[in-house]
Amino acid sequence: MAGNWSDAQNDAIVADYFAMLANDLSGRPYSKAEHNRRLQAAIDRPRGSIEYKHQNISAVLKGLGEDWISGYKPAFNFQATLVDAVVRWLNHHPEWLAPAARIAMQPSSSTLHEQGLLWIGPPPTHSNTPPPAELEQMAAIARKYDVAERDARNRALGRAGEERVLSHEHAQLLAAGRTDLAKRIRWVSHVDGDGAGYDILSFDTDGSDRLIEVKTTNGWERTPFHITRNELAVATERKKDWRLMRLWNFAREPQAFELRPPLEAHVSLMATSYQANIR
Repeated sequence: MAGNWSDAQNDAIVADYFAMLANDLSGRPYSKAEHNRRLQAAIDRPRGSIEYKHQNISAVLKGLGEDWISGYKPAFNFQATLVDAVVRWLNHHPEWLAPAARIAMQPSSSTLHEQGLLWIGPPPTHSNTPPPAELEQMAAIARKYDVAERDARNRALGRAGEERVLSHEHAQLLAAGRTDLAKRIRWVSHVDGDGAGYDILSFDTDGSDRLIEVKTTNGWERTPFHITRNELAVATERKKDWRLMRLWNFAREPQAFELRPPLEAHVSLMATSYQANIR
């Protein structure tokens, strides 16, 4: 059967993909071959076509800043209707985006339950940028469905990320023998609210301030994020102390990188809204 996939076929394979992904996240065994055989009978598509569509779904999820099945390497140049099908599934299953639901899927050995140091690597650079066509397709998905705004409004995800960074900062100071500084770490956004321009007051081992703004996503390291005007102002005013800690792959194995001011050296900033004053 040739030609484009129907909405019904897309919906069926997307639902099946998420069933496999739930098993993948929880560590439950499952058979990709058996899932494929059942889909062949249900949607009248050959094995190879189904395999490739699974890879397309991985690519869509990557663009949406979400997890994907590692055994299905993202493959791009897919139909826009497939993106719509994935978004439909997520809209019908809002609990999927909740950190508590993801944590419940994890096996007991998950790093989300471990309190300790995060793996902090270098930030993305031009040298490891994906191919232009691939990057543009992912960027188009992220813009259309405003992935950055979704993560910013997911307060449970943001809180979970801040808690993980708190644990990391505490463990890092204890490992350096600075128990005195570890006791002084302050969760500013939780205690004082969001107006400070950073989430956590921590310290370097020499006692200097670390003003940490945490941005968390379940997606890959290039998932776009929102930053407020106030956060940018504090980054400029306290550029020696201010840090942006970007957590990514949070639902599976949280990893991070740090950005220091000026942020324009690391990211492109795009205005997404304007204040309108009557003339």
